[in-house]
Amino acid sequence: MSEDVIRNLQEQSSGQLSQGLRERLRQSRQRVERTPAPQPEGRLSRMVGMTLEAEGIRLPVGGRAVIHTDHGGRLAAEVVGFQGERTFLMPEGRLEGLTPGARIEPLEQSRRIAVGPELLGRVIDANGKPLDALGPLRADTLVPIEGRPINPLKRAPVRVPLDVGIRSINGLLVIGRGQRLGLFAGSGVGKSVLLGMMTRHTAADVIVVGLIGERGREVNEFIHDILDDESRQRTVVVAVPADQPPLLRQHGAWVATTVAEYFRDQGKHVLLLMDSLTRFAQGAREIAMAIGEPPATKGYSASVFARLPQLVERAGNGDVGGGSITAFYTVLAEGDDQNDPIVDAARAILDGHIVLSRTIAETGRYPAIDVGASVSRVMSALITPEHERAAQRFRSLSAIYTLNRDLIAVGAYRRGADPSLDEAIAMQPRLEEYLRQGRLDGISFERAHNELFTLLGMPLPIRHAA
Repeated sequence: MSEDVIRNLQEQSSGQLSQGLRERLRQSRQRVERTPAPQPEGRLSRMVGMTLEAEGIRLPVGGRAVIHTDHGGRLAAEVVGFQGERTFLMPEGRLEGLTPGARIEPLEQSRRIAVGPELLGRVIDANGKPLDALGPLRADTLVPIEGRPINPLKRAPVRVPLDVGIRSINGLLVIGRGQRLGLFAGSGVGKSVLLGMMTRHTAADVIVVGLIGERGREVNEFIHDILDDESRQRTVVVAVPADQPPLLRQHGAWVATTVAEYFRDQGKHVLLLMDSLTRFAQGAREIAMAIGEPPATKGYSASVFARLPQLVERAGNGDVGGGSITAFYTVLAEGDDQNDPIVDAARAILDGHIVLSRTIAETGRYPAIDVGASVSRVMSALITPEHERAAQRFRSLSAIYTLNRDLIAVGAYRRGADPSLDEAIAMQPRLEEYLRQGRLDGISFERAHNELFTLLGMPLPIRHAA
């Protein structure tokens, strides 16, 4: 064999060896780059109420860690603030077993939950774990609960009416697919019953119910008594009872919204019922006060009012031609005060509100919707001019009667003195009957529309073929 041939073989061998070595070095470098930097462990230095103070760990706000208890358990916690070298954590469970100097181990993974069609018909907690007895969840798509912002210019406008099966809403407070509304109510005026009626009768592909901070008994009753078998198959319930830590009440609202976002991204039309926005705000207030944030309005700190739009803005329509989230957020008016700070903040950031009146509920009329105090801000873009005039006429007759109810009750009004009031008095029984609806009855949008025109003696508008 010639020397040239030997030299060529040696060069080829050397080149192949170098190429193989370079490939192995490249793979090793990638593994090193993917390996996260080691996180130092810390120690529990102080515990005041629900606030845990740690030293030695460096985690961002929202980061997670586990605290090792004296009986070998592991308590998950989340970073909610820091001051100098001290890090403030809020626990996700009970505090039993914690000792001074307990070891705190940082977690690398952010909070994620598994989503998928397998969630339909299931009840989960704030961690996305099943609460029912239907076995483990098979969903395997992990998504962060913080969600992703949507460019407001890419959102589809609210232009399609949504049939919720409630005659007074379909006829007088028309809402649109992708709208976000508040349901303002005190305690015991039929709020949960109204949510159950919407769950059964709303024309939506998927329904997500967030029961945040409710009593355990009410959670059980809503699932087994208010939901029927048919609606339960298209419903996902996220339940975080009142005895859970404030951090989990916060996470429950995020998780319910995350589940709704998943189905919206699949092109589905979702109805999100959040009960309640007030419990979410109260959880945020407890966390803020625990870490020393000063109160701003009636005990609520400024960060609470910043969190409300962060949650609400995640609902609504997606991209043009995609899915939607129509959201109802119940807001508890403490003492039936419609100027409560959370009520006032919700009124400013939502696309309308429906008020449930205790006075109306005490008369025995359900749903106890106060039509005069309620408003849908996009109604005029959803209905015909004839329908809008009919709704305005109904509201006018109802308002005239309400303003003069005391005069009528004591016999101080003489018939004939005011023709508009005479008409309102004559129409009042039929107006009340229109607003009354049985818990199991579903009134379609078209039926509510036609009954409104018939009630007022107005001709039905001619529907032109598309």
